[in-house]
Amino acid sequence: MSNKYVVVDLETTGNSPKKGDQIIQLAAVVIENGQITEQYASLVQPSHSIPPFIEELTGLTDEMVATAPKFSEIAKKVEQMLEGAYFVAHNVLFDLSFLQEEFKMAGLAGFYGPIIDTVELARIFLPSEDSYKLSDLSLNLGLSHVRPHQADSDAYVTAELLLILEQKMKSLPLLTLKQLKDISFGLKSDLDLYLDDWIQWKEESHQSLPSNLEIDHGIALRKSQNKQEGKLNKSGILYPYTKEEKEAYLQKVFKPFESREGQYQMMDAVYKAFISEQHSLIEAGTGVGKSLAYLLPSIIFSLQENERIVISTFTTQLQDQLLQKDLPLLTQMIPMPIKASILKGRNHYISLAKFIHTLRSHDDNYDTCLTKMQILVWLTETTTGDVDELNLSSGGQLYWNQIKNNRMLFINDKDFREKDFYNRAKKQAESAQLIITNHSMLLSDTISDYDILPSYQYAIIDEAHHFVKAASPYFGRMLDFMTVRLTINKLGLFEQKEWIFQLEQLLEEVGVSNEVIHSFEVNEMMESLHTEMDELFYLISKLVQKSSPKKSKLVRVKMNVQNLIAKYGRQMDIQVERFSSILKEVIQMLTARLHAIQNGPSPIAEKSQPLLEDVASAVRELEGYVNSLDFFFKNSQDSPLASWVEVDLRAIQNVTSIYAEPLDVSERLSQSFFTKKKSVVLASATMTVNQSFQYMEKELGLEGLPCTSQQIPSPFQYERQVKMIIPKDLPDIKAVKMEEYIASIAEQIISVAEVTKGRMLILFTSFEMLKETYQLIKESDFLSEYAIFAQGISGGSRSRLTRNFQKFDKAILLGASSFWEGVDIPGEDLSCLIIVRLPFAPPDDPVASAKAAKMKRDGGNPFKELAIPEAVIRFKQGFGRLIRSNTDRGVVIVFDRRIKTASYGKAFLQSIPSVEAKECDLNETIHIIEEWL
Repeated sequence: MSNKYVVVDLETTGNSPKKGDQIIQLAAVVIENGQITEQYASLVQPSHSIPPFIEELTGLTDEMVATAPKFSEIAKKVEQMLEGAYFVAHNVLFDLSFLQEEFKMAGLAGFYGPIIDTVELARIFLPSEDSYKLSDLSLNLGLSHVRPHQADSDAYVTAELLLILEQKMKSLPLLTLKQLKDISFGLKSDLDLYLDDWIQWKEESHQSLPSNLEIDHGIALRKSQNKQEGKLNKSGILYPYTKEEKEAYLQKVFKPFESREGQYQMMDAVYKAFISEQHSLIEAGTGVGKSLAYLLPSIIFSLQENERIVISTFTTQLQDQLLQKDLPLLTQMIPMPIKASILKGRNHYISLAKFIHTLRSHDDNYDTCLTKMQILVWLTETTTGDVDELNLSSGGQLYWNQIKNNRMLFINDKDFREKDFYNRAKKQAESAQLIITNHSMLLSDTISDYDILPSYQYAIIDEAHHFVKAASPYFGRMLDFMTVRLTINKLGLFEQKEWIFQLEQLLEEVGVSNEVIHSFEVNEMMESLHTEMDELFYLISKLVQKSSPKKSKLVRVKMNVQNLIAKYGRQMDIQVERFSSILKEVIQMLTARLHAIQNGPSPIAEKSQPLLEDVASAVRELEGYVNSLDFFFKNSQDSPLASWVEVDLRAIQNVTSIYAEPLDVSERLSQSFFTKKKSVVLASATMTVNQSFQYMEKELGLEGLPCTSQQIPSPFQYERQVKMIIPKDLPDIKAVKMEEYIASIAEQIISVAEVTKGRMLILFTSFEMLKETYQLIKESDFLSEYAIFAQGISGGSRSRLTRNFQKFDKAILLGASSFWEGVDIPGEDLSCLIIVRLPFAPPDDPVASAKAAKMKRDGGNPFKELAIPEAVIRFKQGFGRLIRSNTDRGVVIVFDRRIKTASYGKAFLQSIPSVEAKECDLNETIHIIEEWL
């Protein structure tokens, strides 16, 4: 390979060269024959000063560039370096646009050779990476990136990244490279030219197919790992009853070893529940080590009794931890083979038959091209075919919906059954002692008419406080405008040449077009469907907005469906009926067309099968919409359902969603799950309210069933590791206007942040309050040297915001909803946790208000029996964010004075580990923190 690559990185005064932003640093690294042969870097003097944000980001100041050459002075040198080379950059269009503008200003022609974007390249050849930011890639690939956002460091790391990606390309089969080239024409990079060179090299080197790959149906696949299948067999292994016996197991894998009494208690509780065939609720405090505490007794019981055990989690993160971290430890402890498998919902797995059919289509948008290329590379790596391994864009997710594994009517997949990833996962589960799945899959199996999971009688439900939360929507429905519109748009109108148009062409080809209604009527029907859909969702959106408080600052408004019907019943009924009727007509029309083609005189051509699958899938989706409309709008006022509408007022387009959930799933869980299993152990760090399991037993439907419960305290010494403060100089949240309260807490946050040096997580119960507090802090400018991240404002997922927070010495993170749990920031990165309000469900929460109304009708006390228990469990989750190891120290500040002043406040304080809650004014608070930290 004799190509020359020049890897360029620029630091600039802003994002837009057309608006006058300029280069302040340029670096270039030359690669020839797979080696770095030259490096060049220079500061560049711009014609205006560097903005403060860019100074903070790059570390480059006006003084540093004051004596640097102007770009025109180095332009010729840069142009010469680029001559005859590929231009390479991480986000290439950004760097190239700046360079072209500067070349133009210097009177030079600019660069018009081939380009390579390493972001694009990394997405294709490293399809499972969590992030494609240069700093994240360099960390994961073990590259030294000492000065991010400085051009010389960034360019060198990008060059190293390119060389790694080239090694990855070398390892791919010739067939895969050729298929990638065929798809690559719609990309930013000139990847077709680049791949041509590698294809030529591969052909000349006459490499054989790697032994871990095989070619099947014209694509390269990773060979499956032939895991031994067969029946479960009993074993003579003994359970370790004594502390010494347990330690003997654990000492095999933990060096140095730390004995944990709580872990041993939990092991005994799990094993006892299984052998006595009882259900069990176990609250295990943070640090107990609950994963191994249930895995070890589970596998021993499974081996002794020849019983399969299902382990269900709420989050995929915990599934990954069990599979990648905990199970390997377990295999080192147990002196015999352990069969464990993970089984997810069918839609998680790729359908090879569908994917191969879509490869033949070249009429793709950018995201589809990129995703096809990612999947071609991924299939040479994956042994599971699970989409969770892929990092897909939102457009890539849409493409995945076309190739996901589900029931097929027209594509013949029998040739793929041996290679089918879902079938393979099910087979492995059938011979496994431990099956790891998620709450959704377990619930699917529970209510399904046929077995999804292999038969089992024993289960562990981890993250059990989410089991009811997972079950409620599972027994309910959801319908949103964007999803409905997407389905209808995919069918399209004749002039749009989408599926309806293609279906008509196929009817004529097969010779059955005279057996169904005329295409003119079909087009009219589809136009009516578009119109009635728009009219219904527009009406709902307008009625919700009309019924909302006029001065509300909410951007997402929720309203009970029954309230809407009570106010606007006649209008709603007419429009729902019109949309439902046209949906049924379209379903009937499409079904008739599919039936005519299926029973036509000539066989269906292979190239037409994917279209028919797509249309059949759309019919199933339309049928679901009809059922959902009945579910939402034909229930009586005293229906045991919470049904509501959510409208996003910020959206340019109509963003309206309709939901319905049962108010109580306890009876369904009791009858369809708990009474049918011998023993289910439910584990969580947050299950009790005021030291009692009563609320959780009732919610889960365990009242009256044989069930034990046990609290296992955290091994952490909270009284030595935590100071808890309730400010006494903050106003009562219910006694003042919200603006006044937010101004008061912003002042406290600023003062506390200055003494903690950031390292602060602030938990809110409302996005509106979070947003206004964030804006007030930013506008004050008192914390200008702090990195402040806010959920819903700073951008990025929870994990990305958390990672960014941990990168800065002085950082503050504002979070709501999902940040109350699942955020793990050990050590000195987090030293201060602020809980702004006690986490009661907001008054507009339709499920909470519907549950409360029903409880009131039944003679109960909704505040005492529902609102307080749910808020206490949420509070415990938030409190648990601070101390994640026995060396952590920190301060918890609860701004909501009701925890001390209200009669119910003690329920919160008595539900967390024993810590003195001290009431202080701001000066005392600062003094305590200074002494403590």
